[in-house]
Amino acid sequence: MLVLGIESSCDETAAAVVRDGSFLLSNVIASQIDIHSKYGGVVPEIASRKHMEAIVPVILEALDDANVSLDDIEGIAVTRGPGLVGSLLVGVSAAKSIAFARNIPFAGVNHLEGHVASIFLSDRKPDFPFVALIVSGGHTNIYFMKDFQEFNLLGQTRDDAAGEAFDKAAKLLDIGYPGGVVIDRLSKGGDTEFIKFPRAMKGSPDFSFSGLKTSLLTYTKKRESPITEDEIPDIVASYQEAIVDVLVDKTLRAAQSCSVSRVVVCGGVAANSRLRERFNEEADARGIEVFIPPPILCTDNAAMIAVVGDNLLSAGKKDSFNMNAVSRWSPGIKFKVPNPDKPEPRNGSRFKGSRLIVF
Repeated sequence: MLVLGIESSCDETAAAVVRDGSFLLSNVIASQIDIHSKYGGVVPEIASRKHMEAIVPVILEALDDANVSLDDIEGIAVTRGPGLVGSLLVGVSAAKSIAFARNIPFAGVNHLEGHVASIFLSDRKPDFPFVALIVSGGHTNIYFMKDFQEFNLLGQTRDDAAGEAFDKAAKLLDIGYPGGVVIDRLSKGGDTEFIKFPRAMKGSPDFSFSGLKTSLLTYTKKRESPITEDEIPDIVASYQEAIVDVLVDKTLRAAQSCSVSRVVVCGGVAANSRLRERFNEEADARGIEVFIPPPILCTDNAAMIAVVGDNLLSAGKKDSFNMNAVSRWSPGIKFKVPNPDKPEPRNGSRFKGSRLIVF
């Protein structure tokens, strides 16, 4: 099956063409980083407007890169949630329009399920079962994966997500946006023990990063002199190490408690070089095989959405035109089939050929 994937859950407008859920023919991502960087974070209203400007050009470019036309597409997969509803609606509306005009099936995909599925576009693919850490700006969750669509939650953040902790630290230190990318770069060569930051909830499978952020704030306020440029690498290296420590330790312990020897690490923060390094070191020492997608597939992208869509559509699971975007949606939770006469209520509030476009 040739599937067109569409992703617009936050501030990346993306489209991709994937064959049989494994072969990536194109992967186009339009980033809004430069637009939101001046605000230190994503502005939802601006994000949705930029999605409207980019969605058609991005889809057309993905088709062109794959050397196919809409006549060749056999199914459409689109991110339904979780995410910013205004942003999600742009992608969902585009998917419905194409599906209606071409009379082809489409499926709404859970964004987090997509992140896990991104590993199946890599050269090394894990067998089920495995433990998956989804770590991004909005999510930090550990799942036991029995198969596609079968998620068992093992642990989750009780407050800030890891990516959010990176962004807030970068904003506090006024070193740039997005925080995770900036801290990853500046921390290289820094002293990871310069500051003894806390590692919260050590005896729990859950995470908490709010105390870490508060600890950094307290450190900056108690200083008798301003932070110098030379100190920044040591401060951010220490801060990053505190995040990486708990992510690696809790995930590998979860795998051992489930008696599985495979771990998948995915999501935007999985692109962090220190996290990748520590996972490979620690997993090897514990006899666990770790799988991490290439960085281009860690960030939000449509290829991962197409993989899940292919799995759903191949099993005959398609959505109706009453499908709506949802801001909150736990992986593995399925919505009931809607009554066509009653609109669904809103819920509130190979990587070869990949390209990143900055609008």
